Amino acid sequence: MKSAIIVIKEQIQHFYLIRRLSLYELKSKNKSNYLGMAWEVINPVIQILIYWFVFGSIRQRADIEVVPGFEVPFINWLLGGFILWTFFYQSTIQGSKSIYTRLRMLSKMNFPMSVIPNIVIFSQFYIHLFMLGIAFLIFQLTGFHATLYFTQIVYYMFAAFCLIFAISLITSTLSTIIRDVHMLLNATLRMLLYLSPVLWQMTILKEPVASILKLNPLYYLIEGYRSSLFGTEWYFIVHWQYTLYFWAVVVVLLLFGSALHVKFRRHFIDYL
Repeated sequence: MKSAIIVIKEQIQHFYLIRRLSLYELKSKNKSNYLGMAWEVINPVIQILIYWFVFGSIRQRADIEVVPGFEVPFINWLLGGFILWTFFYQSTIQGSKSIYTRLRMLSKMNFPMSVIPNIVIFSQFYIHLFMLGIAFLIFQLTGFHATLYFTQIVYYMFAAFCLIFAISLITSTLSTIIRDVHMLLNATLRMLLYLSPVLWQMTILKEPVASILKLNPLYYLIEGYRSSLFGTEWYFIVHWQYTLYFWAVVVVLLLFGSALHVKFRRHFIDYL
């Protein structure tokens, strides 16, 4: 608990620095490209079109029933989940290597190492906001107009941010000690895409497989995003038991990640 309080205080105290460096991170990463930061949007758009072509067009996927009696086109359903997946995947992957790739820089600077994963996450968060804006516009043009339910998207963005930061604290620490952790995480997340309800509906599975896969906290976030965009329900209230489970997972990961990070960060420079 003490380590978690230390880490949270460091994020609050250095929030201005996190925002400044995250913007610099985003700009510097794309400065050598002719299209610059546009590639941060072009890449996920291409992936969405590929998955739609394969899973929706070639297989002639029928409309998806998001709630009883309410069906939506597969492309809208896919978009609602994929923008969250892209944010989660990119932030988690970049966050896992955020510390060990910056050790030389960190040895010359005077700010806590716990803000480094957050800088990477924030840089991806800006892209996520832009992608969400595009998705919102597409939904309006295709007849799914914004309702009061859309306001809950702010809660799910915050929830996603907390989950990603907690995971990144763990993986960035372990990756600094054992570099293979980053490669293992990359392979695991690619598999996780097909175990999460991003490309297919959980309802096609029988019990107890469906219930086991719902233990994945991404399921909660993805369904929450879709409930917000399609305006179907207050998902975090209707499924309050799942809300409690999700935050319990986040708290456990944050406590473990903070303890791990605080314990080993004084030795990080030794891994140069």
